Amino acid sequence: MLTGAIFDFDGTLLDSMFIWDTIGEDYLRTLGKEPHEDLKETFMTLTLEEAAEYYREHYKVTLSVTEIVDSINAMVEGIYRTKVTLKPGVMAYLRLLKERGVKMCVATVTDRYLVEDTLERLGILHYFCGIFTCAEVGYGKDKPIIYQKALEHLGTAKEETFVFEDSLFALETAKTDGFPTVGVYDMHESRQEEMKRLADCYVRSFEEPVLKNL
Repeated sequence: MLTGAIFDFDGTLLDSMFIWDTIGEDYLRTLGKEPHEDLKETFMTLTLEEAAEYYREHYKVTLSVTEIVDSINAMVEGIYRTKVTLKPGVMAYLRLLKERGVKMCVATVTDRYLVEDTLERLGILHYFCGIFTCAEVGYGKDKPIIYQKALEHLGTAKEETFVFEDSLFALETAKTDGFPTVGVYDMHESRQEEMKRLADCYVRSFEEPVLKNL
């Protein structure tokens, strides 16, 4: 029985992964540097701070980590505040969980102020009792720390606290640490068959009836 829920932000609650398709390359080009790799794949598991360190080490960017992070956030801020939308069925599902007394929080790589502003704009911030970011926790989602911190905050039993993720690596992190998991389809994750095999529950949208039975 589901008594607690930990939701990823980008690609799970929000249709927003398109932002990150080219942001790594786009940022470098603002500095006059041409990327020599697919930075989307490289940065998938990194926090913005870790990505900034990567720029400094591999592309000889001389700006500070803080300056790099601030610049990237400035590039994406307007998109979050004007173009990003909820995935189908999210609002109704959060309302259902709230009515059932399920405690909910967000665990995300995205910086807190963008998360709070976007959730407020979309009318769902009040459903969550906490927001946990990789930057604040100090670890990316290749480690289970963020989920553990969220669980501690929720105060629910681990076996009754489901982690909702759209990316395979994050889902695997939560699953390996003993959380029940829900794999949420997003077109930006190419390994959907692996998601289906790994997740305790797999859905293409929050409108699927199976979610009501968790």
